[in-house]
Amino acid sequence: MKRNPLLIVMLTYNDKTAENALELFDICKNSSAEYWGIKDEGIPLVKMKKLYRQIKLHNKKAVLEVVAYTEEKCLEGAKMAVECGCDILMGTVFYDSVNLLCKENGIKYMPFVGDVYDRPSVLDGSIDDMIKQAKSYIEKGVFGIDLLAYRYTGDSNELIKKFLSEVNVPVCIAGSIDSFQRLDEIKRQLPWGYTIGSAFFDNTFGNDFCRQIEKICNYMKEPVYV
Repeated sequence: MKRNPLLIVMLTYNDKTAENALELFDICKNSSAEYWGIKDEGIPLVKMKKLYRQIKLHNKKAVLEVVAYTEEKCLEGAKMAVECGCDILMGTVFYDSVNLLCKENGIKYMPFVGDVYDRPSVLDGSIDDMIKQAKSYIEKGVFGIDLLAYRYTGDSNELIKKFLSEVNVPVCIAGSIDSFQRLDEIKRQLPWGYTIGSAFFDNTFGNDFCRQIEKICNYMKEPVYV
């Protein structure tokens, strides 16, 4: 039986946590979305911890996506995830030190693949190289992969299709999902999950943050028509 991809609601805009993330979660805490995330920049650590306490208190899954590229910054972000009691660490360039820290603290690690740079992040590189990278990370015990498919400088749909056909761990399609056309592609390809953040703030799917979440959750249950 096929499972619907999981929505991770990112309380973020342009790869930074929204200042009102805690207030937004409080308003939408009873929504159908199980997974909630923020980024490593945008609000202070003390506020991050408060938000994550609320997420866990309401039996939701806590996700931190770290947009960092040096080992020092990636490890710093991973330590934030530990301090905040996150369930999943997404992002970072893969480093053995980050992987080890996640394993030691029971955090599921989903690193980037490809050549990732800038903020908001951009993905470059060949699809075959990304697949090879992913397989090498899987051998080292990562939970899954954070795939910035719609930030890719090449053909996003080709990347998603080929990557998912060859990488047999949870893959989250993260970033720039801002249309029903892209949601339909997600439904066709059936990754483990996908993120939506900025599009909710831009009212892409409606004029109310919480109603947009419900609209997407319901839409993803419907069949996709070719």
